[in-house]
Amino acid sequence: MNNAASILLLVFLAITFIQSGYDKLFYWKDNLDWLKKHFAKTRLKNLVPLALLHILVLELISGILCVVGCIELLVSNERTFGLYGAVFSSITLLMLLFGQRLAKDYDGARTIVIYFIPAIMAVYWLN
Repeated sequence: MNNAASILLLVFLAITFIQSGYDKLFYWKDNLDWLKKHFAKTRLKNLVPLALLHILVLELISGILCVVGCIELLVSNERTFGLYGAVFSSITLLMLLFGQRLAKDYDGARTIVIYFIPAIMAVYWLN
């Protein structure tokens, strides 16, 4: 198991983003209603549905790339898809962080940093 740490990080990111994407996909209205209130006093207030769709797509891409990256590491010891998954995960988290900061939700922003650290570690190890 030469790649145990990388595989574990990719599994962590895959679980994070596939579950979050699932939640957004199957509970769209609940998420949209909450986010409209969350961003009501920001410049994003009229863009919430489009932003939510954008984040949903990025989360699903991130999660799927991380799953494929795990399989690729296990089967052929290659890192390409895992690196793409880690990079997409990092970009997605930066977008979420931007939204939280814009909404002045500093506790939410702090929580995103907790996810960002393993994502950056994965980028570093898989690069």
